[in-house]
Amino acid sequence: MSSPAALPTLLAEMAGLCTDCRACVRLCAFLQQHGSPGSIAAAFIDTAAHRQMAYACSLCGLCAAVCPEQLDPCALFLEMRRRQVAAGAFDARPYRPLLVYERLGRSRLLSWLGIPTECTTVFFPGCALPGTRPAVTLRMFQHLRRQIPNLGIVLHCCTKPSHDLGRNPVFAQNFHMILTRLRQQGVNTVLTACPNCTRMFSEYGQELQVETVFNLLHEQDDDFDLPANGQEICVHDPCPLRGDRPSQEAVRGLLRRLGYTVHPMRHQHQNTICCGEGGAVGFHSPELARTWSHKRVAAADGRKMVTTCAGCDAMLGAHIPTLHLADLLFPSPPGSKTEVPARPPMTYLNRLLLKLRLRRHI
Repeated sequence: MSSPAALPTLLAEMAGLCTDCRACVRLCAFLQQHGSPGSIAAAFIDTAAHRQMAYACSLCGLCAAVCPEQLDPCALFLEMRRRQVAAGAFDARPYRPLLVYERLGRSRLLSWLGIPTECTTVFFPGCALPGTRPAVTLRMFQHLRRQIPNLGIVLHCCTKPSHDLGRNPVFAQNFHMILTRLRQQGVNTVLTACPNCTRMFSEYGQELQVETVFNLLHEQDDDFDLPANGQEICVHDPCPLRGDRPSQEAVRGLLRRLGYTVHPMRHQHQNTICCGEGGAVGFHSPELARTWSHKRVAAADGRKMVTTCAGCDAMLGAHIPTLHLADLLFPSPPGSKTEVPARPPMTYLNRLLLKLRLRRHI
């Protein structure tokens, strides 16, 4: 996933090929502070102080999406982070809450592979959805099992936090362990509910087939209640899936079937912008993270937003009414208490209780 020559090669390519057109700079507060990718690469000195700058990048990939030269500055900044870790200069203290979250997600306490006999497809809901919405996660799984009777479920962390922080050995070891266990059980398809998990499995999942549950639901002929009555809503496309147009259209198609009118928003699809959570920037430069959030809120212009990322939902929901698509597709039963997304530390308890409940049935 990384090599000692990767950073020098990326620096040389960026310094030599970037034309300083500033197409990416105009859209990114991080680059507005530090300059174009080409100027950053040309002035870069391989020291801890210079590498530390990369932790202010959200790694959202917008720079690559708008680059007329088809360069990928995001790959350069991720490699800077990896070099920082490899050099032993990474300061984990600001990221302790995130790393504890990840460590618990892959711990024996909260992780579990529920794989029934003759199972070839598993549902991988990620960490945030089972923690914030355990009942929704369970209803979604039960619905999917009606379509795929031998469907399994994997409660685990894909270790994307370590991936994005540059902790490549941690990510590689843990993700390889997941892949090995799935292969040993005969699994060949993973249904994901989290955009970050989707990207990790799509990029590193080798021969596994990966599909979002929302694509699958959109392909089915299920009838949904129409509670929206034409209400306008905006879609926030999570940046890990900025290039996945089929999944973006599936989300919009499902919303229309629910009765919503989808209002187009500036910076969507391929050019979507980060909610502010990307790259763990909030732990390094909170003001930069808020800059992204405020841009997104302004683009919604007072309309509610919907997304398929529980992290984006929490980040944007602090500023504007935001819904997770799963809440709309699998609402609480009529007459029952309205379910409110949980917050830590309840999210950890929710994941444990969901695991124990599922173990009784699989």
